[in-house]
Amino acid sequence: MERREFLKMAGTGLAAAGLAACGGSEVVEDVQEETSAVVEELKDEVAADTALPEISWDIATSWPLSLDTIFGGAETFGARVSAMTGGKFQIKARAAGEIVGGLEVLNAVEEGSNPIGHTASYYYVGKSTATAFGTALPFGLTARQQNAWLYEGGGLQLMQDFYADRFNVIQFPAGNTGAQMGGWYNKEINTAADLEGLKMRIPGLGGQVMTALGATVQVLPGGEIFQALETGAIDATEWVGPYDDRTMGFDQVAQFYYYPGWWEPGPTLEVQINLDEYNALPEIYQEIIKSAAWEANTQMLANYDAKNVVAFGEILDEGKVDVRPFSDEVLQAAEDAAFGLYDTFSQEDGDFAAIYKEWKAFRDGIQPWHGIQEARYLEFLGK
Repeated sequence: MERREFLKMAGTGLAAAGLAACGGSEVVEDVQEETSAVVEELKDEVAADTALPEISWDIATSWPLSLDTIFGGAETFGARVSAMTGGKFQIKARAAGEIVGGLEVLNAVEEGSNPIGHTASYYYVGKSTATAFGTALPFGLTARQQNAWLYEGGGLQLMQDFYADRFNVIQFPAGNTGAQMGGWYNKEINTAADLEGLKMRIPGLGGQVMTALGATVQVLPGGEIFQALETGAIDATEWVGPYDDRTMGFDQVAQFYYYPGWWEPGPTLEVQINLDEYNALPEIYQEIIKSAAWEANTQMLANYDAKNVVAFGEILDEGKVDVRPFSDEVLQAAEDAAFGLYDTFSQEDGDFAAIYKEWKAFRDGIQPWHGIQEARYLEFLGK
């Protein structure tokens, strides 16, 4: 893909953003000023209330410090909690491995060995396939659609009920990367047959779809992926998108960069809190947690949307990597395998079946609507 083609695609997104921002910078500044005023008032009120306790928590995360955007979601969450409590409630973000391993966050929160974590729920599909709904399902919801399902479509209540019953945990959306890329490969993927025997790092249900298509799947924490790809221990890996992928150095050890990341069209990251610890908090602290998670969820997506544009342009300019779309054959084979798995999971896992019924109804309704009112508009601008 040539840079001018990418810039045209980027312009499509900027034009859409411009339409959404018709109020201009004055509106944004007014909202920021009003929000700051509310936070200051709340902070003063909390600080003056001597009955409210001083609390200090460490939030275990699944992320290395180098990934400032995704790790930044946990930092944003903690900073906002501290700001809105006048420093009475401190939450310090800790990198993967400082408290527990990157794939062990939910375990620690469930057991109560650490009160809070920031992670991707689909890392824990081994506990229950239903955890995947908290992050993303292959061929599922975009970031906007995911937020709509969680906040307005009943999804968050479904997930919170499931987490409470299964893990004694409550969770809140606290970040979204937006649509991801399809990963880095040292083998060409032209047909579905090319996936057979492919050694790939890919977690969650996306990994199970790849397994169904003949790939050999591994689940590795972020800090181990580069070396595995460099040494040939794996042939391919998915991660996030251009900004984080360049930070991880994947463009230095892979030949091909495919898109789209059909397994994560809009993945949510979560703050997970031990339910006993959460219930013991003053009500105002609970409400502050909800607001802080909301802000982290919104800010992370905006951060990725801005930074990925620059990083992808740099990848194209350097010309070291062959950027390619997955063929329709590969996408169709993956979609068929994905929904075949969902049918199987629904027969085997009552939690998955109950949530899937509501999720699929929402997906089936919103996809055609977005196809009419957004996809056509973006298609026109991209010509």
